[in-house]
Amino acid sequence: MTPPHLNDLPIRALTMDDLRLCADLSEDRGWLREEHKWGLLLAAGSGYGVDAPDGKGLAAACVVSRYGGTHAEPELAAIGMVLVADRYARQGLGRRLMTYVCDDVLKGIPLTLHATPYGRPLYEELGFETTGRAEMLRGDFQAADTPGTYGTTRVRPARAEDLPRILRLDAEVFGSDRTHMITRLPAFADQLIVAEDRGGDGTLTGYAAAWPNMDTHVIGPLIAQDTATAQSLVTALAQGTDRPLRTDVDVRHEELLAWLKDRGLDSVAFNAVMTRDIPGLPGDWTRRWAPLTVAAG
Repeated sequence: MTPPHLNDLPIRALTMDDLRLCADLSEDRGWLREEHKWGLLLAAGSGYGVDAPDGKGLAAACVVSRYGGTHAEPELAAIGMVLVADRYARQGLGRRLMTYVCDDVLKGIPLTLHATPYGRPLYEELGFETTGRAEMLRGDFQAADTPGTYGTTRVRPARAEDLPRILRLDAEVFGSDRTHMITRLPAFADQLIVAEDRGGDGTLTGYAAAWPNMDTHVIGPLIAQDTATAQSLVTALAQGTDRPLRTDVDVRHEELLAWLKDRGLDSVAFNAVMTRDIPGLPGDWTRRWAPLTVAAG
């Protein structure tokens, strides 16, 4: 029997039962397995994939995270983890999967994604435009001569009663509701901390999380009212781990980037922040320093 052409293979919804297959696909393309991150994305978002015709796992996959509105008509959707198995690369499968997700599943919905230089040409052909850039940093944070807090910020571990305030601040800064993602942070992250105005009425001025990803701790989300608050949050998270840190910072935050590099984090890569059917990301970029993960916007 003649095997089906790649572009004739059905695209199906992925579930948590596909977690291992998604991690295998990551590993196949030379990425880290990142099972912990895949678990969050599949639980809080929607995965789409194509089963390999040779019966060995997935031929392609991606995830979609929806924000605001309803599941059928969100205000914004982020696409991430777009992967094609190495043996099926450069045969149009990635384009077919992206076209299906963008033009069928999410037709007319504002979209965003973080693109590597390799993937950017395809996304441009699909109507995405570059509206920002993020710099990935990684390294051992050097805390020598680093104060615990900057400015008037007080940083402490988040408590259960902080969650409603975190959700309100996050929606204001992110520009859309992502309750279904943020409420998973206490279980997903190893650390979840908040910043308060020490001299005022305890107003929440920021929050941040550090979650485990293979041998690193990823800092994200990082929401803060100013650079000093962002520095305080990062310092507190760094003090709570002996792993290298990794984060993706909006390149417009030049002062924080320079500060992180002075403390041992090195630049790893630059990714383009791309959007479709929207001129740029909603919300307040001046208080949005790093995403939860680039795969979820």
